[in-house]
Amino acid sequence: MLHVARGRSNARIARETGVHLDTVRCWRVRFAEQRLAGPSDRKRPAARPRLLRCSPPRSRPWPCQMPTETGVPLARWSCPELAREAMQRGIATFMSASTVRR
Repeated sequence: MLHVARGRSNARIARETGVHLDTVRCWRVRFAEQRLAGPSDRKRPAARPRLLRCSPPRSRPWPCQMPTETGVPLARWSCPELAREAMQRGIATFMSASTVRR
């Protein structure tokens, strides 16, 4: 807010502070609405876990097995198929193919 008091533009404040222009805009709006309480950091909700707790595998983990050994009619696993299978088995509430790939 000291930059604002000196008459600097949002773009200049963003450059000098190393933050995104949208962040500067957000700070200014919050300051205008809430004065000194506005720019303070806000509480954020914790991310809900997407992976569910599960028991350890009894033998070889299913992604390491051939799909036909686990009852899936595929020649080999792909990332989208592994993600879909994890959700069907209740291991994750949601899992994307890019998460499996990583």
